[in-house]
Amino acid sequence: MTVEEKLQALGGLDALYDGEGAGPVRLPRMRQAAGGGIFYAQAGGGCCVPLLRVLMTNVCEFNCRYCSINCHRSVRRTAFKPEELVRTFMDMLRRRLVRGLFLSSGVAGGASKSAERMLTAVEILRQREGFAGYIHLKIMPGQPADYIERAVTLADRVSVNVEAATPAHLARIAPKKSYDLLLPPMAEVHRLQQRHPNLLRAGQITQLVVGAAGESDQRVVQTASELYDSYSLRRVYYSGYSPVCGEVLAPPVPPLRQHRLYQADWLLRFYGFVFPELPFQEDGSLPREADPKAAWALLHPERFPIEVNRAAFDELLRVPGIGPVSAKRILALRAGHAFRDLRDLSRLGVAVKRARQFLLLDGRYLGDRLLAERPTLVRDLSPVQLSLWGDEIPLLEPVAA
Repeated sequence: MTVEEKLQALGGLDALYDGEGAGPVRLPRMRQAAGGGIFYAQAGGGCCVPLLRVLMTNVCEFNCRYCSINCHRSVRRTAFKPEELVRTFMDMLRRRLVRGLFLSSGVAGGASKSAERMLTAVEILRQREGFAGYIHLKIMPGQPADYIERAVTLADRVSVNVEAATPAHLARIAPKKSYDLLLPPMAEVHRLQQRHPNLLRAGQITQLVVGAAGESDQRVVQTASELYDSYSLRRVYYSGYSPVCGEVLAPPVPPLRQHRLYQADWLLRFYGFVFPELPFQEDGSLPREADPKAAWALLHPERFPIEVNRAAFDELLRVPGIGPVSAKRILALRAGHAFRDLRDLSRLGVAVKRARQFLLLDGRYLGDRLLAERPTLVRDLSPVQLSLWGDEIPLLEPVAA
């Protein structure tokens, strides 16, 4: 098999279903470029960075039912040798096709053997080739501690994919995996980060496959919140399930469900919310008709309106239409300027159509006092949550697990 054919098999569609069990990545900030394995990830400031996103091998001993390369699938199997992968990457780097590497693998011959092939390739890149750019390494389920330490020393980011919201949900979709294989490596990475804070500049991440096992949004976000608290993760990714290879575990997840999960996640990470505050419905789902922040605000009329010229930073963050960047701008400017006009806020990046309903400007309410009775309320408050791209998201944050 030629290198080009291997890149198609290991860096094309199959690489989106990597050996850790990733579902199809459908993030709007990520697109496949011409050529197998090249993906564009958005970095800080809105720029796109091309990565070689590739599997070391698509041979896998796990039987994850959401994965296109599991041990029961009828697919053409292949693998890169470490030297072969290094030559391929360096050639693409010299041709300016890529600037970084996201290396994963199927699990073939056990966690140690699979990890060794990946680590050998990355060690050659770092030590012999002198590559100092971005590398994301996948940690294998059950990977020994010494192999994890090598990975943390070599990579900018590592990931251990938990995949499901609970051990019971995981057993339904990945019978050979368990939390006992997945959480200890994650804990070991966290321990190493605490001992060596200068390592892993892009942190540790994980992924949850959503919709394959019948889990609710509430259970998914609760698990994410617990993982953030326990392991100081940089990010949790939510991969909406889509049937593969004719095996249907559940209907495909609507993009809106995945989008709402990311919005709820941002409330936890950037807006000062804690899990019990999130506005889940009786069936455990996030509201579809409004984003979680707007839904929370509508459920707490006692908190509004707030005075823009006196409100604290965390109070401003609770207002639909105000994000961390615009909240900081308000605080910076109001010391010498009293805000009296919505246009002043608009110039700072506030989505005033949404925010005006929850604000006072110099004692004046410029929203609609009959808001609660308006049939267009949800429509007015449901645009996409303000973006944080620019100064809050670290290097290569949107690279999906």
